[in-house]
Amino acid sequence: MADTDLMSIPGQVDPVPVARDITPRADGRIDLIGLPKSRIRELFAEAGLDQKQAKLRSKQVYHWLYHRGVTEFDDMTDIAKTMRPWLTERFVIGRPDIVEAQHSSDGTRKWLLKTSDGHDFEMVFIPDADRGTLCVSSQVGCTLNCTFCATGTMRLVRNLTPGEIVGQVMLARDALGEWPKGVMDGLDDAEDAGHYTADGRLLTNIVMMGMGEPLYNFDNVRDALSLVMDGDGLALSKRRITLSTSGVIPMMERCGEEIGVNLAVSLHAVTKPVRDEIVPLNKKYGIEELLQACADYPGASNARRITFEYVMLKDKNDSEDDARELVRLLKQFNLPAKVNLIPFNPWPGAEYECSDPAKIRRFSDIVFEGGISAPVRTPRGRDIDAACGQLKTAAQKKSRAQRDREAAQSG
Repeated sequence: MADTDLMSIPGQVDPVPVARDITPRADGRIDLIGLPKSRIRELFAEAGLDQKQAKLRSKQVYHWLYHRGVTEFDDMTDIAKTMRPWLTERFVIGRPDIVEAQHSSDGTRKWLLKTSDGHDFEMVFIPDADRGTLCVSSQVGCTLNCTFCATGTMRLVRNLTPGEIVGQVMLARDALGEWPKGVMDGLDDAEDAGHYTADGRLLTNIVMMGMGEPLYNFDNVRDALSLVMDGDGLALSKRRITLSTSGVIPMMERCGEEIGVNLAVSLHAVTKPVRDEIVPLNKKYGIEELLQACADYPGASNARRITFEYVMLKDKNDSEDDARELVRLLKQFNLPAKVNLIPFNPWPGAEYECSDPAKIRRFSDIVFEGGISAPVRTPRGRDIDAACGQLKTAAQKKSRAQRDREAAQSG
């Protein structure tokens, strides 16, 4: 049973983030994953090392954590054997616990993960011929209540910490066997050599499109992605990272300035009544205000276009007039844009149907004819509920009666 209370927050109110960078552990040790080098140095000093030792050890440990991906202090071969038990007694190298791992028939992989305080969340890996994309969650649950999205039917439990966010990337690297191998001959040389690159790798891209609204957990998402992008850390280029938002306008400029990754916007409708229904955040931040914020997004250009996600819902947002209005709006704001058309992925209890394939193709053609790229995304992982809009933890899917029965049986 999770010991963190639900955050009772309705959909249109900005959640107050939990002000912590580390999830407390029952054994009292501190999880170092998700912490920058400076924070690790502070913790080592607080634990009793002098400043010189704390600086040296934090540099060594940081490299082993984020560049080598080790999960035990005993594997840190350039740290004295007498020092390793001291570290093990006080600190831990965490990963999210894997509750369940599923493989789709199309190669997509989904993990149901659990935090150290007992909350479930999901991540998805989508392999393609020329890339492999990891879909990362930023919250347990969601507060936005988007009616087409299974995650939106969950309540927001809490924000994920930087460690729980970057831990998803590290867990995927574990599963894919993509940590550098070899003997370290000297830390100073090793730190400057063999940075992770996307060439020849399975995991090449990250999208913050899993459970939750990333910009409602801005500080933790920023801090996690800084570790992912750090040349001495996971070293993935910001051009290979995309953050998706439903339109939290006050945080969009900060996202461009402080994180600097590609932006994707969950648009899904071109009129106020329809977007109010399917993306309730629209009642707070309207379409034109959102598009202006996109036009002002730092770093947006024809070389780094903003992606607009548009889920195709039968007889709701898929008419030819909708397509023409989409083109008009994007041109009105002179946006460097591309549109991802997403066939609706059904989930139990959904009140919508997917648009007919012919209608989706016609919608795409109209947007292309307007001079804007509008490819139709091929659904992936539908058979394991890993497709866009389908993420919802298994614990939430079970009825209370079912959970009570399972608890009684296990007791």
